[in-house]
Parts: sequence; C-alpha cells; structure tokens
Amino acid sequence: MNLKNTKPVLSIILFIALLTMQKTVMAQFLPDSITVKIDQLFAKWNNNYAPGCVAGIVQGDKLVYAKGFGLANLENGVPNTPQSIFYMCSVSKQFAGYAISLLAGEGKINIDNDIHVYLPWMANFGGRKITVRNLLNHTSGIRDDIGLAEFFGLNADGILTQQQAVYLLKKQHTLNFTPGEKFSYSNSNYILLAEIVKNVSGKSFKAYTDSAIFKPLGMSSSTFIDDYSTVIKNRASSYGKDNDIYHNAVQNVYTLGDGGLFTNIEDMAKWVANFYQPKAGTLKDIALMTTPGKLNDGKAITYAMGINSGQDRGHLRFIHNGGLAGYRTIITVYPELKIGFLIFGNDGDADVYNKANQLSEILVRDGSVKNNKTITPENAPVIVIKDSLTLKKWIGNYVAPNGYKVAVSYRSGKLYINGNAELAPESPGLFHMAVRSSVKYQFTFNLKTKTAQAHLSSPVLTKPIEMTRVREIQVSKSLLTNYTGAYFSDELECSFKIELKENELWISNKNHDPVKIRLLGPDDLFTGYDFLSHVRIQRDARSKITGFELNSGETSGLFFKKI
Repeated sequence: MNLKNTKPVLSIILFIALLTMQKTVMAQFLPDSITVKIDQLFAKWNNNYAPGCVAGIVQGDKLVYAKGFGLANLENGVPNTPQSIFYMCSVSKQFAGYAISLLAGEGKINIDNDIHVYLPWMANFGGRKITVRNLLNHTSGIRDDIGLAEFFGLNADGILTQQQAVYLLKKQHTLNFTPGEKFSYSNSNYILLAEIVKNVSGKSFKAYTDSAIFKPLGMSSSTFIDDYSTVIKNRASSYGKDNDIYHNAVQNVYTLGDGGLFTNIEDMAKWVANFYQPKAGTLKDIALMTTPGKLNDGKAITYAMGINSGQDRGHLRFIHNGGLAGYRTIITVYPELKIGFLIFGNDGDADVYNKANQLSEILVRDGSVKNNKTITPENAPVIVIKDSLTLKKWIGNYVAPNGYKVAVSYRSGKLYINGNAELAPESPGLFHMAVRSSVKYQFTFNLKTKTAQAHLSSPVLTKPIEMTRVREIQVSKSLLTNYTGAYFSDELECSFKIELKENELWISNKNHDPVKIRLLGPDDLFTGYDFLSHVRIQRDARSKITGFELNSGETSGLFFKKI
C-alpha cells in the first residue's frame, strides 16, 4: 500500500460517511417552521399541571416527531413522553383484524366460513349464518357487550373482563338485524375474533399477537392485557374533568380484540410503517386487512378489518380512533405517501381526533380533484302554505320502533322539529330541514290505523326511519296495573320489576334504583335508564301484555317475558 495516498483516500471516505450520516440524521427531523406549527396545535396541553397527550409523526420508517404534552400522572407530577404507555381503546381492533389476516394467509381461517366452525359454542341465532367477515366488518347483528353488561349490574365503576364478556355472548340467541344487512359497530365482534385467534392458533390472543406481530416489529413495549390488576410500568393514567377539577376516570373494560392493547408512540410508529413496509406479515396480508367490506345488497362500507379504509385529500387513508374513560386515541396512515400520525390523550378531550386532521392539512398535500364550478348551498323547491290547519295536522310526538323520537310543533306559521329546527315545505306532506334540504320528513296519514306517520330520510342513514305519531297518555289506575309485574330475559339472565306508585309506573331491578316510566301511547315506554331507555310492550291476540322488547338505538329485539 502507498502510504502517501492513504490520507486523501481516508478524507474522501470520511467526507462521504459524514455526508451520508447527515442525510440520515436530517431525514429524522422536520423543518423548524413545520415543527413550530405542529407544536402550536398541541399548545393547550403544553403545561405541567394537567393531563394532556402524546403525538407522533412517522415518515417512511422514521419517527420524525414525537412529543409529550401535559402530565401522565397528576398525583406524582409525571410528564407525558413518547415512552408513556397508553391504553389504545378501539385502536386495538386493527391488531385483531391483522391477526385474522395472518391466519387466513396461512390457510388456517376462511373469513367467509360460518363462525361456528371456530366458535361452536355460540348460539345458532335462528339459523341465520354469521361469517367471520361479518364480525370483521361489524355487519353481524350481534349486540354490543358493553351495552349489555349493565343488565348484569355492571355499572360505571365495575370491571368487564374477557371471561365475563364471552359468558354474556354465549347466552345471546337473537340479533339486532340480519347479518350483512347493515353496518353497526359492536365491540362484541372483536371479542369473538380474539377467541377465534386463540382457538385456531392454539395460543392465547396475547401470546399470538406478541409472536406474530409485536416481536417481528420490535414493539417491545406493547402487549394485550385483560387483567385489571396488572402493574403497567410508565402507564399514563386516565382523567376526566368536572367544573375545571380533574378526577380519576376509571378504565373498567379489560376485554381483548375490541380493546386491551397497551403501547406507546415509539412502538406504534413501527406499526404505522408496517402498513407499507411490512416486517410482520406481507403486503398481501395488509391488502386483505384493509379491503373495505360490503353489505348483502352489494353496497360498499368503509370499514375493513379493524380499520377504516377510504380516500382523504386525494390519497388512500387508513384510520381508526378509540375512546374509553379519559383515553382518546387515533391513528391515521397514508400508505401511498408513507406517512402516519399518532395522537393519544389521557384527559378525555375529543379534540385529539381533530388534531389528526389538522396534521394532515399541514403535512399531506391535497391531491383531490377540484371542481371549478362555484359551490352553492344545497337548494330544494319550497312552497308557501298559508293554511295553518294543513300544517297543524302534523304536530305531535313521533316514535320509531328503535325508540328514536321527534316532536313536531307549530309556531308562527311554520313547523319545527324538537322546538328549534325549522321545516320548509316542498308539498303539503313533504318537508325538509331549512338548514339542510337533503334531510327530509314525509308525513302521511294511515286511514287503517288512524294515525299519522313520519318518514325521515337523510344521506347519513342507510335506510329511512319510519315513525308513528303517539300521544303521552294518562292511564287510569286500573289500566296501569296491567303493566305491573316481573319481566325476565333468558339472554341476559336478569329481570326487571314494574310497580305502580301514586298512579305512576316505576321500573327497577336488584342492581338499579327505581326510575319513572313515561308512556307515549299504550305500547311505547320510556324510562330513565340509558341502557333501557325505550321498550315496546308485546301483547297476545287478546291484547294481554306478554312482555316487552328492548328497542333502544342499535339494540333491538331483546325480549323480556312477563312472568
């Protein structure tokens, strides 16, 4: 070797190495001007006296922004950091979805199989087939376990475990709707998926996700936990606020699949990169997981397998959020751009979700196709109805079978929904919301039943809501006694008692204090319970009361037999 030439060669090598190193380091940081804008988004949480959040931005396989704001623990003044462990709430679902995708890729699961192939202990639901795909897409019709748990006496301070949830779901033998008929978010679907992963893989759900996902990705701070007594190092505590005073917000759900994941920003950055540079699984597995579902009628939905998949700002975007107690979490990934955003909060502030969109506005170029036409407010034909009787004949309370209700009133020549939302007439029986013409109310009169009906349609509804006009009735004491008695549900293993007190009906059971019942018509009963807000009386051919059905929002068809 010619020692005279060694120094120049080494200098060149060193220069190239430094240049390469500089590019690598610079690639891990955002420009100062961008960082300042991002910091400003989270300024309200940037303090040392209140809970807040952590935020992360991933570009390629690098975590280019990771900061904590506010406190992880108020009692000890511990700050939130990128290493703080947060409960992921429903963001956990994508890991259950991916676990199913991995097992399907290995030929161990067919997602179009009936769930009984993997969960033979589930009821047959009257012969209606529920597939694994139905669970994944939230189209199964299976009721939400958290909502049902209150019937067992689990109040806001109780603990719902995987074992309890599975026991509850084993008892179910009716559904909210025919599988595949519509999308209806239900945590029960993902609890059952976690059970499928366990039964098919031969490992616990925790062990499978650890070996198949977390270890390949190097997510050493991530795990699923279903034991509320587990000590979690660096855990960010959960808080809520009343009148500017913070209090502990109890995380009382410890189920798997639908939730259960504890992790931090640094680990989740590795998961974001896996959507476009997979180290756990393959792009084929990712493609299966992120393909949106379809309903029986072929209509597409945005929900895939634990994550929503759609377009945003002209780019493909995967997104899911979660919330429980004081935790608010969201993950957003633009796989084509290889960029993702992570925000986890511990103060119960839903503004966390808005921040993800604001980050997109800063860092994701808008590639959507612009319409050069002038955007005008939506318009619909409007007529003038001077005859007040034509309008007044539609006033009253309208109730749908699921308990949805509206009050139509008349004031100064106009109709209003719930006292303040004006209706504009298109014809004597057809009206639209004055502020949004696509939301329409069609009123008709049923000559057979001699009752008015309202047909509500809106772009956000998968199908119109049909409501019947009812009247709050004053019932004699002798007739009120017909409602009194005990009502039992074998699916929930619980009963409620309806009693008559001073000419008013009250409902209660061993786990819940009595609340008053309001009658809108003879068969629609509204109670003071959130979980049992509306029930519909069932009668035999002689009009004798045989029981009632719980029909409250998405929960429907739960029958309580009068005993």
